[in-house]
Amino acid sequence: MKVIRIAAALLIGPDGRTLLVRKRGTQAFMQPGGKIDAGESAAVALVRELNEELGLIVDPTEAQFLGEFSAIAANEPGFEVNCQLYRLDVAQDVMPAAEIEEVVWVDAGGTDELHLAPLTRDSILPLYRSLQSA
Repeated sequence: MKVIRIAAALLIGPDGRTLLVRKRGTQAFMQPGGKIDAGESAAVALVRELNEELGLIVDPTEAQFLGEFSAIAANEPGFEVNCQLYRLDVAQDVMPAAEIEEVVWVDAGGTDELHLAPLTRDSILPLYRSLQSA
């Protein structure tokens, strides 16, 4: 199976909720982030993607590495995503841009009605819930 290497953010707002995004023309909500370009570190890719997609200006040194996760890609059939996940606490407003069609802030229990990407549903949200209850 082909692998897409991505960097993604568990963005935590001041109220403790986390941000999910949905790309234009797709159904699944997922963490903000994107593909890691050749020669780019995961943290640098994340900062670039958050700026392009949400207008966020973040310092890569503030990104806390949470781990590496893999799952079937939500939007690319036949692909797996390999995700370097970082936590970022943000107080800035987000402005959907580039390919982002919709953003939603959710709490640990508020995702039942959303169509979630496998990585988000199976790995990242359970981690988020464990962090929130810690």
